[in-house]
Amino acid sequence: MTYFIAQCVRGEILSSHTLNKFGLLLMTAIALAGQSVGAQTVTATLTAGTGPAAVATNPVTNKIYVANYNSNSVTVINGATNATTPVTTGTNPYAVAINSVTNKIYVANRNSSNVTIIDGATNATTTVAAGTGPLAVAINPVTNKIYVVNQTVNTVTVIDGTTNATTPVTTGTSPYAVAINPLTNKIYVANFGSNNVTIIDGATNATTTVTAGTAPIAVTIDPVANKIYVANSSSSSVTVIDGANSTTTTVAAGTNPYAVACNPVTNKVYVANATSGNVTVIDGATNSTTTVAAGATPFAVTINPVTNKIYVVAPAATVVVLLVAPSMTVTLPLVAFAT
Repeated sequence: MTYFIAQCVRGEILSSHTLNKFGLLLMTAIALAGQSVGAQTVTATLTAGTGPAAVATNPVTNKIYVANYNSNSVTVINGATNATTPVTTGTNPYAVAINSVTNKIYVANRNSSNVTIIDGATNATTTVAAGTGPLAVAINPVTNKIYVVNQTVNTVTVIDGTTNATTPVTTGTSPYAVAINPLTNKIYVANFGSNNVTIIDGATNATTTVTAGTAPIAVTIDPVANKIYVANSSSSSVTVIDGANSTTTTVAAGTNPYAVACNPVTNKVYVANATSGNVTVIDGATNSTTTVAAGATPFAVTINPVTNKIYVVAPAATVVVLLVAPSMTVTLPLVAFAT
């Protein structure tokens, strides 16, 4: 069976690495997760727009959405046929998230300060104003609320998915990433400039603040354990927040941890360390760690919890690194290309 990972992959603008087809290569590599290790190959190379910066998947419709930063568009891929359709967005789309329940796709447009909402059934679009510099988006499918991080003005725009009405919520300085625990209806915003995390109560929009490490740049949640993991890019650590009482624990990572993802099934957390070229694997039960080599400059990570396979994006080497287990790596070479 073919599985696509329903998680955004986002890092530096991929066009800076001349990887205009990268996001699509990644998705075709991920599609092979159901095959044995020896059988894995890249099955297709599809053309996206210029500078793909983010990718997300709707597993219900088997559609993949690639945000193209430099061509102001989203490439919609039919997962069954690999046919592609371009959809126009605002200026410099940087992040994308999907509500599989409503089949709506939300695209944060960094330099037009708005969000493009795509109807997954028709590809028709509407536009909702956000704050200045939106660069991250997350959805609570239970409440049908969308949370857009506005880095420049230190806010989160909360969009009501039913009415498209918006509410601003103040965060710390230079918010950079957001994650949601739908079981507790809590939203966690990593504030890069103030070295903390803003916790938003989804019922009231009231906020509290928890101290993190230096320059927190990514956040993920284990909703089963109610643990939040914050990658601190300048202090080579991960701040673990207990969602029940907001107490914190610091876990050492590699140098310049840039992305983090969690497998709630195995209670393992994977941290991509951009400068040290490896992945820190955290045991969620004990906070003990192991390290796996991941190629040069890994900057994004995503997980298929069904197959327990982890995909680490290392653009300098143009490879996807598949972590089958903490002691084993399989490197999937991608087709070389230039723009």
